[in-house]
Amino acid sequence: MAEEKVNEQEKEVEEKVESSAEETNQNQEEQSNEVDLQKKVDELNDKYLRLYSEFENFRRRSAKEKLEIIGNATEKLLGDLLPVLDDFDRAIESNKTVEDPKILKEGFELVYNKFFNILKSNGLKPMEAKGKEFDVDLHEAITKMPAPNKKDKGMVYDVVEKGYHLNEKVLRFAKVVVAE
Repeated sequence: MAEEKVNEQEKEVEEKVESSAEETNQNQEEQSNEVDLQKKVDELNDKYLRLYSEFENFRRRSAKEKLEIIGNATEKLLGDLLPVLDDFDRAIESNKTVEDPKILKEGFELVYNKFFNILKSNGLKPMEAKGKEFDVDLHEAITKMPAPNKKDKGMVYDVVEKGYHLNEKVLRFAKVVVAE
């Protein structure tokens, strides 16, 4: 009987050793999994931070480039307009001594044409509105007047202020009188 008790106690000890070994193995596996998961989380966080930093740098660089492009476009336009400013200066000086209105008119038209051609070469285009059908996407009606005949109803009768397109986009709506 003593021997049986010893055997039972040995079995119990062995079972306890085995179960604690299994628990130790499970704990080690769980710790190993936790370490692996923590490494993965750290790696993904690092990738996220790098990607976020790259995006922020890209956003700042894009904003800076956009400002440079706008600045360069303005610089080009102003450079193109300087000769017109010079022409106005010369016209003001020569108008002090010229008495013939025909010459003044001719000089004024030359400066206007030069100015308009520069604006046109930079994408500005005047709208043709008079005699066309009223379009709210292009025209701003400032007043209405009775139509001389039925076919003129809804048509632009007069243009008070010209409208302009800049590269196919409406820069300024034409202010018009509409026949009703």
